[in-house]
Amino acid sequence: MTTTIELDSRDRSILRILQQDGRITNSDLAEKVHLSPSACLRRVRQLEESGLIRGYAMMLDDKIAGFPGTAFVFVTLDQQGRASLESFEQAVQSLPEILECHLLAGAHDYLMRVIYRDSADFERIHTDIITQLPGVTRVQSTLTLRTIKKTSALPV
Repeated sequence: MTTTIELDSRDRSILRILQQDGRITNSDLAEKVHLSPSACLRRVRQLEESGLIRGYAMMLDDKIAGFPGTAFVFVTLDQQGRASLESFEQAVQSLPEILECHLLAGAHDYLMRVIYRDSADFERIHTDIITQLPGVTRVQSTLTLRTIKKTSALPV
């Protein structure tokens, strides 16, 4: 069970700034949130230890990295038992083309966000990877034309 933690206005400020610039120095962060560097570092470490800050990552531009295509793929499995779901989920973990995979309640079992280089690459991913995953009986893809908003920042 995941629990939420109580955040005050300084914690929220720290989180907003770190979500925008995870490489900011502690002294610059401390100055922006009006804390001493040691108090600021203590708060950041508490947020990390609580699990709220899971880590720090670099964000690449999909298109510049050679992946101009994004598809959202709905997947339906032949069974919804725990073993079937676990088998599918384990297989998805090792596939770099699948950036996100979500278990759904509704008409489909999973929704995945997939990146690809061109139509031939997407056909390869669809035919050789997604349809070959354990238990897959149906795949429905929607290709994006343009991304309007994409963020990893939570509204804290």
